[in-house]
Amino acid sequence: MSAIKQVIIVGGGTAGWISAALLAKKLNTINPESTQITLVESPDIPIMGVGEGTWPTIRKTLDEIGIAEDEFIRECDASFKQGAEFVNWYQNPSEVGKHSYFHPLNATFHAAYDFNLAPYWLLDKSENKLPYDMTTASQSYISQQGLAPKLITTPQYDAILNYSYHLNAAKFADLLTKHAVKLGVRHIKANVKNVALDTAGFIKQVDTDSAGSINGDLFIDCSGSNALLLNGALDVQWKSISDYIFNDTALAIQVPYEDETAPIASSTIATAQQHGWTWDIGLQNRRGVGYVYSSNHTSDENAYDTLLQYLGLQDTDLSIRKIPLNLGYREKFWHKNCVAVGMSAAFIEPLEASAIFLIEAAVNMIADQFPHHRDNLSYVEKQFNDTFTLRWEKSVDFIKLHYCISQRRDTQYWIDNTNETSIPKSLQEKLAFWRHNVPSKFDFDYAFEPFVLDSYLFVLYGLKFETDLSLKQNCYLHMQEAAKRMHEVQKFNQQLASGLPTNRHLIDKILKNGLSKI
Repeated sequence: MSAIKQVIIVGGGTAGWISAALLAKKLNTINPESTQITLVESPDIPIMGVGEGTWPTIRKTLDEIGIAEDEFIRECDASFKQGAEFVNWYQNPSEVGKHSYFHPLNATFHAAYDFNLAPYWLLDKSENKLPYDMTTASQSYISQQGLAPKLITTPQYDAILNYSYHLNAAKFADLLTKHAVKLGVRHIKANVKNVALDTAGFIKQVDTDSAGSINGDLFIDCSGSNALLLNGALDVQWKSISDYIFNDTALAIQVPYEDETAPIASSTIATAQQHGWTWDIGLQNRRGVGYVYSSNHTSDENAYDTLLQYLGLQDTDLSIRKIPLNLGYREKFWHKNCVAVGMSAAFIEPLEASAIFLIEAAVNMIADQFPHHRDNLSYVEKQFNDTFTLRWEKSVDFIKLHYCISQRRDTQYWIDNTNETSIPKSLQEKLAFWRHNVPSKFDFDYAFEPFVLDSYLFVLYGLKFETDLSLKQNCYLHMQEAAKRMHEVQKFNQQLASGLPTNRHLIDKILKNGLSKI
């Protein structure tokens, strides 16, 4: 009676189907004696379909659930992503011209955790000094050239340079569905009309319009921002972060390439605008473009014009979707026998594309600490809530960093973003310390921080954050070693540039010939 043998997932999309497929694999659901998984998906609610960026962890996830890389690339219109290029975040381009920097996916050529090149870069006062990302990370240079992170002969999921993907979110959900069912997941298409609780306040069943009542022992809420289970039935409240993160609305459009040979960008292009920023994501057959903005700082009409202006258009027949963004996270992510994953749990904004990664992280923790007995629920609940509260708080800090150290002051939006009251205290304390100290591994002492030391260094010094080392410059004793390592990055850049294909060329080869299986 106390064994947890039936898992019910409510909601499909990326969150629901990653949860289903990964749990099914890890719990061996294909064996009828093991924990069984049922996913209930509404036939009437389309998925949002704009989560098109991923982190490198997705490669391990896809491999683990049995999806070949070339199959994934074919089925999901996928392309290779090596990071993000941030355009015009430093200052108003109408005053100083275009500025950009990269946040690459590989840490650095020499990870800062082991040998931090940042102080040596800061102390270099030469006129021909390269930007921080170009000095320390080959991936920034390769992305700038539009090159791919591997060769056609590189085996499935292996890399020459670390990478993730841009993908068609709707097609990705379809591919995950197919593989989850192969792994033993039971798929029911029905609308949940009621959630029934037992006398102790645990969920015992969901009642549907066409599949009757479905009983379960553990419930995973992937029903999006409505959170039918965790919020609707269990009344776990939402904690808003709108005081810190202002962008509460998005416009999204799919833009075809002019021809099938058009280059595919190797990074997400995030361009700062007067009241938000535009994303530009290159897939095989189109670009996914959107504008994320603050409705408290601009009108929808102005936002529409900004998006068209970015595209170089005065008008368009292409469909533009308006998407409200509910900014925040649950006061608890796991309550009794229900855990929320995806937008049911939290949403910040799409900058840095962390949403799918945090879905993967949640499911991996659920599987690793799976409560096979009801007596284990309270312990797992506390562990999960502590971990993901910290993860989301750390994510808010990192996203806010992009805005609060910007030198833009051309609109009230940017002025408000640099106001101290809009910056979390935890971030304020770090920034104050970093005015005279380079960030180090001791500033990131939690094993599961989503954004690590190198990520902070790329953003801080990409935005020309000033760290005054005059009082401690004599402490940096490895100038020659640092210079040697920086030179190795430039040498490696040239080797890579002469051998790697373009993103488009490699994708076309994979579509035609596939990738090596070994």
